[in-house]
Amino acid sequence: MRNITLSADEHLIEQARIVAKSQHTTLNEAFRRWLEEYASANGSAQEFDALMKRLGHVKAGRGFSREELNER
Repeated sequence: MRNITLSADEHLIEQARIVAKSQHTTLNEAFRRWLEEYASANGSAQEFDALMKRLGHVKAGRGFSREELNER
């Protein structure tokens, strides 16, 4: 595991520590989870784009009227 140094407002850091403590975790662990989600979000967007590109040949057909869309 690699260490990094971040800069943030002191008050914000203290508030984040309080939140982490209330969730029975550390600020370091909360940051690791956030970083993992942040990194995977880009992967998800890339996967979505790739799927849309693969499905580019699919045509929905005709358009539907407002009444047809609201039928139950």
